Amino acid sequence: MALKLSLKPGEKFVVNGAVIANGDRRSSLVIQNKVSILREKDIMREQDANTPARRIYFPIMLCYLDPDGRSKYIEEFITRMTEFMSVVEDPETKKNCVEISQDVMNSHYYKALMTCKKLFVFEQKRLDYVP
Repeated sequence: MALKLSLKPGEKFVVNGAVIANGDRRSSLVIQNKVSILREKDIMREQDANTPARRIYFPIMLCYLDPDGRSKYIEEFITRMTEFMSVVEDPETKKNCVEISQDVMNSHYYKALMTCKKLFVFEQKRLDYVP
């Protein structure tokens, strides 16, 4: 099944590690085969991995984009997920953590990344909480 990307002017995305930028007009691309692809909004820089949930997301993203370094990224993911799960009590968030872990172990990195974004929402609610 093909993937259709609709791109805004100047929008960047990564395909198998190559950063590609759209031109000055809206355009669409159709990806015909399986590749590792992330839109600019889903790409995280290392310095932006500054919360526990983001520290889980970052090594998953690297697993997806850099197959050669996966073993070290998996180790980092396991460490960060273990830390996160040791302090989380919310059942829905724990369920998401288990789902992310299963997807990572089954090499479904993109799916894990999208579920990991739910952790951002959970975390932000906790950071904004004022008793």
